[in-house]
Amino acid sequence: MKAVWNGVVVAESDKTVVVEGNHYFPPESLKREHTTFSNHRTGCAWKGQAHYLSLFVNGEMNPDAVWFYPEPTEAAAEIKGHYAFWKGVQIQE
Repeated sequence: MKAVWNGVVVAESDKTVVVEGNHYFPPESLKREHTTFSNHRTGCAWKGQAHYLSLFVNGEMNPDAVWFYPEPTEAAAEIKGHYAFWKGVQIQE
């Protein structure tokens, strides 16, 4: 699977974990040169607190387009540290 935004692959792995229809990419698959810090946080009743990153690709910013659970609940332990995408990021096989 590939996560693509603005014509660039920002994550790629054949070992994603699918939860609620979202592909969560393992930590080593994220192309960190395309991410920047974000203060944004949200909460999920069963997964815990999500942290976000923004994407910066080809001079364009996509704020809070990446989310992850650094300390998920026990029920969501399989996605700890994995990255999921939204806000126009395409997930492709």
